[in-house]
Amino acid sequence: MKILQEPLEFEWDKGNIEKNLKEHGVSDKEAEEAFESPKKYIFKDEKHSLLEDRYMVWGVTKRNRKLAVFFTLRAEKVRIISVRDMSRKERRAYEKKIQSNTKV
Repeated sequence: MKILQEPLEFEWDKGNIEKNLKEHGVSDKEAEEAFESPKKYIFKDEKHSLLEDRYMVWGVTKRNRKLAVFFTLRAEKVRIISVRDMSRKERRAYEKKIQSNTKV
């Protein structure tokens, strides 16, 4: 899914930065690395797209951490809502996609 414009600009809510670091141990900079991952996959988050379109990206950080990042686009900026490690099920699906080299 091609929804992101290059170069990427990020917009953060201070509360989300602190929440993601405290609850999931992911800094804002590390979350942004998932978008730089050469093997990233972007999905529309239908369940949470009621008031605005929301998306999820699966990507890998420089520390080889597999992240699921939930975001929206506002004024062509990526606004990260939440970030966490991929679940076991997500990791398996991500690794399968990498092995088969398929896009979502």
